Amino acid sequence: MGEYRIIADNRAFPMGLTRVLEGFHIKTAAVGTDCRILLFQREEEEPCCTLSFPSETRQGDVFSMTVSGDFSGISYCFEIDGKRFTDPYGTRFLNHQTWGDLEHAGEVLKCPFEIVGFDWEGDRILETPFEETIIYRIHCRGFTKHSSSGVKGKGTFLGIMEKIPYLKELGITAVELLPVNEFQEVVIPDYVPGNPYGVDKPTGKLNYWGYAPGYYFSPKASFASDEADPVTEFKMLVKTLHDHGIELITELYFTGKEPASFVLDVVRFWVNEFHVDGIHLAGIFPQELLKSDPYLSRVKLIANSWEEKISGNRHLGECNDGFLVDMRRTLKGDEDQMKSLAFHIRRNPADRAVINYMAGTNGFTMMDMVSYDTRHNEENGENNQDGNPYNYSWNCGVEGATKKRSVLELRKRQLRNAFLLLMLSQGTPLFLAGDEFGNSQSGNNNAYCQDNEVTWLNWNLKKKNQDLFFFVKNLIAFRKSHPVFHQKEEPRLMDYLACGLPDLSYHGVRAWCPEYENFRRQLGVLYCGEYGVTPDGKTDHSFYLACNMHWEPHEFDLPNGKRGKPWYVLYQTNEKNVNGIDEQEEQLKVESRRYLVPARTIVVLIEK
Repeated sequence: MGEYRIIADNRAFPMGLTRVLEGFHIKTAAVGTDCRILLFQREEEEPCCTLSFPSETRQGDVFSMTVSGDFSGISYCFEIDGKRFTDPYGTRFLNHQTWGDLEHAGEVLKCPFEIVGFDWEGDRILETPFEETIIYRIHCRGFTKHSSSGVKGKGTFLGIMEKIPYLKELGITAVELLPVNEFQEVVIPDYVPGNPYGVDKPTGKLNYWGYAPGYYFSPKASFASDEADPVTEFKMLVKTLHDHGIELITELYFTGKEPASFVLDVVRFWVNEFHVDGIHLAGIFPQELLKSDPYLSRVKLIANSWEEKISGNRHLGECNDGFLVDMRRTLKGDEDQMKSLAFHIRRNPADRAVINYMAGTNGFTMMDMVSYDTRHNEENGENNQDGNPYNYSWNCGVEGATKKRSVLELRKRQLRNAFLLLMLSQGTPLFLAGDEFGNSQSGNNNAYCQDNEVTWLNWNLKKKNQDLFFFVKNLIAFRKSHPVFHQKEEPRLMDYLACGLPDLSYHGVRAWCPEYENFRRQLGVLYCGEYGVTPDGKTDHSFYLACNMHWEPHEFDLPNGKRGKPWYVLYQTNEKNVNGIDEQEEQLKVESRRYLVPARTIVVLIEK
């Protein structure tokens, strides 16, 4: 190892490491007086060299300098007034490649002096409009960790790449990943990133989801395949998804203690360095700063809510449980839900997208919402007191697993109802990986610490529930091919084209007479095809959605469509074989102007 020379240098470089002609420019922020960088030979615990930042280059609490010398095989961390800390802007870390590693849990991480290039070959973000987006939410580890996944890189970015043919078959347009930045998965009481845990030892639990303080400028090393560089593998995942027309959105969790400028640096970094198409912002973050940043104006920014309306490019998405709660209550037949159903089917604000989902990470999966009345979180070790007690679920007559055929058939019907409500509403649909083939967490609605078969997708279910998988796959294709279900603007409930019908209209069991009394559980929705224009300039078909969420059958009057042609049945959720696979084939023609909709059933009719 050669000698190092410090150059007092406060040029306007970004935080962290920057390779320069003289060597490396180093910049960090810390509250204190004496700030140093500690240099280590790769496997050594004690520094081989300590360099102090020149006092004359300090600006506020920011320390900077340029250092020349040979950095081969050298790693570093910082020290302020004798207390070591990890570079919060570090892009690579040592001794963090093993998931659940107790030996190195909570220690100050060292960063190597490495800046690895990557050839993007002209890749750029896809900018798919929200109205054309269908989001598939994945946990990087759980998606392919199960032995049934059939991939080599189980639980890794590579494993997701190996599943791209499946994603293409399913038809989704965007993958959303739970946090994949470097975080401390071993649960340590009062953990602070970069500080040793001292007397506080690991609890034995794992933070599987990743909602914790972490290091935000590096993909998680244990999510990379054996011996692979996590930065390179993650970039290859993004690039390969883009090659197949699929966006990547990643979730970033902030505690609210981070400086606003730091959060902005993080979000910009993931967009610029990793070419991600969107960021799902969780926790507490500076809304105004991010949503008004010109560098992010064409990137999807998704949050639980946005405080104020904005103008300009529609790149903000709103993702909260409003749709989930109301649609689940509708699904199980609660009172006074028809106004909510009408609202969510239509809702598509001009200034932001709404992200609709029937199941989220924190809560039941879609299969569990039709299989359990209450949470079953005993395995979490908290006496089943954790997790939300309000699931708005219904077990269809039996709690949990059963062999009773009538219950199993009703659950499948309810799942088909749920997917229809999701895919035929105007907002952007999102669903959890595995919901398309009946993934279950055995009633655990807060599986934050379950790194096992509770949260790992069992791909054998795809074969077991292949009828549900094919239903969802074909329903996605159906939505994508019919613009009336994903319009750029929210339907106005008016005939603004003067074509004889409003763009969208509501009906009761009698045509043109919607009924919203608290005891009603039936609603008809007419989508007028004149308001949906396909890419080749043709107008869409008209469709009628008859929702009967009552436990009794109801007869619906069928309104006349725009063209006065007969109605044909495309979907009827109490029958597995009526699924709209090919609209060119002869469908069941409705001979009467009235149609009997069975109990807890949705019927979709097409005018042709």
